[in-house]
Formats: sequence, structure tokens, C-alpha cells
Amino acid sequence: MQGNKFIIPISMETTRNFLARHLLKIGAVKLRPQEPFTWASGWHSPIYCDNRRVNAYPTVRTLVKLELAHLILTRYPEADTIAGVATGAIAQGALVADQLGLPFVYVRPKPKDHGMGNQIEGELREGARVVVVEDLISTGGSSLKAVEALRQAGASVLGMVASFTYGFPQAEEAFKKAGVELDTLSDYDHLIDEAVASGYVTETDLAALRQWRQNPEEWNK
Repeated sequence: MQGNKFIIPISMETTRNFLARHLLKIGAVKLRPQEPFTWASGWHSPIYCDNRRVNAYPTVRTLVKLELAHLILTRYPEADTIAGVATGAIAQGALVADQLGLPFVYVRPKPKDHGMGNQIEGELREGARVVVVEDLISTGGSSLKAVEALRQAGASVLGMVASFTYGFPQAEEAFKKAGVELDTLSDYDHLIDEAVASGYVTETDLAALRQWRQNPEEWNK
């Protein structure tokens, strides 16, 4: 692999807690069990995650960039292209590609209805060995659509790295079925641990947060 190999990682466990703590601190993750959010899917949720806010905080942004780059160097040293999933992971993917000195493309949810009609933006070489960068994994549907688009374009998708995952069983099953390896920097369990430690949530909130993870589709109906 090209680029800067001199990345000094902190331990994965430390990364998970540190990132979770700072996602809460900068408001990238909001926990509101008593006033749930409504997702586009119609699910009611006590949590909302907007990792785009990370881009406004250089310390957190740099941590994410370096740790995602380290994951790729460790897990996929043969990668020759980085792909970001539009729109949330375009910035993170581009930063990681720059850190590693690799080409970058990004994948739209669907082809454009004008111009060249591209779904993949940038130059994707035939047979490229791609690692996909995501900012957030929920059910995995949109992330895996990007993988399928890259595969249809002739790329070999080595795996996916992401900043954060809710850890839904249906997502784990979807990635397994698609044959895609997934590595993330932090997750819901570590987020809740940090929220409790910081006093962000009460014991009552904690019970609701745990119940949601067990059955998010039916929670609070």
C-alpha cells in the first residue's frame, strides 16, 4: 500500500470509549429516551447519530481519520482504493484516502438522473481492491447497496470500516449474507457505558436504552 504507514494507534478498547465519549460531548450522538426521535424507517428511537458533526471538531476528526486508516492498514494492506458512502462518509473517506495516499471515489444511493448518470463518482479502475468507509451502520441496507454498486462496476470489495454501529443483529446478518467484513471504531454498548459514566443518562433512561436495542422495530409503539 502507498502513503503514510507511520500511524501510531491507541488500543481498540480505548478508541471505542474515547470516540463514544466525544460523540456525546460534541452532540454527534443525542440520547433522548423520554422524547424519542423518529427515523426515516418509521422506527421510534431514543438515539440519534449525526457523525457529520465530527468534521467540525479537528481533534475528533483526526482520531477518526487515523484510526480508520490504521484499521485498513492492519486488515486490508492490499487495498488500492478507498470508497466513501454518500453523503455522510464522503468527508471521512476522503480524509482516510489522503492519509493513506490512495485514490478515492464515493458511491451515491442511486445513479444520477442527469449528466453521465453516475452512481460512483471519481475514477474507479477495473479490478480495484476497495475498502468502503461508512460513518454509521444501522440496518446495513444503504451501506451494502454501495458495496453492490462497486461490485457491479468490477471492483473487488475487501471490506468496510465505519465510525459507529448500533450493533443490530439484522445488520450483522446482512453483512454476513453479503460476504462483507465490517470493522467499526465504536458502538452502541460503549456509547451507553460512557453515557452512564458521565451522568448523561439516568438509571431509568438506561433501562429504556437497553430495551430499545433488544427490539427497535417495536419499541415505544
